[in-house]
Formats: sequence, structure tokens, C-alpha cells
Amino acid sequence: MGLLAEKDRRYLQDLFSKELQNEVKLLFFYDENCEYCDLESQLLDEVKELSDKIIVEKYHKNSEKGAEYKVEYAPALILTLSDGKDRGVRFYGIPSGHEFGTLIQDIVTFGKGAKPQLSEDTIKKLQSLDRPVKISVFVTPTCPYCPRAALTAHNMALASDMVTAEVIEANEFYDLSEEFGVSSVPHIAINRNPDRYFIGAYPEPQFLQQVLELSK
Repeated sequence: MGLLAEKDRRYLQDLFSKELQNEVKLLFFYDENCEYCDLESQLLDEVKELSDKIIVEKYHKNSEKGAEYKVEYAPALILTLSDGKDRGVRFYGIPSGHEFGTLIQDIVTFGKGAKPQLSEDTIKKLQSLDRPVKISVFVTPTCPYCPRAALTAHNMALASDMVTAEVIEANEFYDLSEEFGVSSVPHIAINRNPDRYFIGAYPEPQFLQQVLELSK
């Protein structure tokens, strides 16, 4: 039985046919101890069927490809263009519920050339970074505010080679959520430091301000 309803399939087929100008590559990483890997693998297969511009490649987390992209957990999903360049956009955990919408919007953005959907001022400030910044956005499938934070972070990664943005499903990675003290979402940690975080789907300027200040 398919995971996507027929009406959703028709909507996404139409969306992708209109919006995707470039091939989008989805790199999926799994391992044997991953509870949701099979489910995410099926979901990606169904998404791939909706457009000939969507490519899905599957690798073990501990493969050479996993090492190349510095994959830490499974399931992991990394979006690239056909060149395979890592643009710092990744998901840890199945993008379900509201986060499925985040994945679809990311696919559309990459399909248009992976240009960041941010203001010129934000892009300029991110491109002036002289140090690596990792943004970790903890989310849950039922959180209606999380996609805004997730997409803002992913677009910041597209704006600067110095930025990596990972969206982490808090319930799937419970130990990591415990380590970072996640009690409400979206919980955004900077540079994997549990003491440097903010909570909430901030507007872009305030989001950027928090990222820059907490990454110092």
C-alpha cells in the first residue's frame, strides 16, 4: 500500500512538472539498526515516481559515500543537484507530517537551481562568515511551526559554504534530544553546543541574528 494519497500524488506531479527545471538528487543513508529506514526508503521511492527530474540514491551509512558526506546517523537524507556537491542541506529522521512539506519545498528550491530563498542582506551576511556554522533544528512531525525554522536553516546553508543545516526528528533521536535539552520545538542549536540555542520559528532577520551571535 502506498504512503501517498492519490490526490497528493496528483498535486505533487503537477507541482514538480511546473517547478523543477534541474535534476534533484536525494541521497538516502540507512543502517541495520534503523527503525524508520524502510519506511523512508518507501516514501522516497514514491516521491521519485512523481518526476523524472528526481533521482534517489541509497547507501549504507558506513559506506564510502557516507564518509564522503560525513553522515552521522540513520536515516539520513541529503539533497544535492546532479553534480553531487554537498550544499549542507540534510535531514536526520523521516520527513513526515509537517516536515514532508519541508522536503517538498526543498526539492522545489533545488529544482530551481538551489538558490537561497532569503533576502539579499541575509545572504550577504552569511557569505561574509569566516568560520563554519552548523545549525541543528530539532522538529517533530506534528509541529506546525517547525517547517518555517527548518526551511530558513536550509536556505542559510544554500547561501554559504560555511553553513550546514540539519533538521533532526526529535522523537526518532531521543538520546540526542535529551543531550540538547529539547523540551519544545522548533529547538535550534548552534554548532552542536547544547548551551547555545534558541526556540521558535523566528522571522528571518531575528533567526540570522541568533545564528550569528550564538556561533561566536
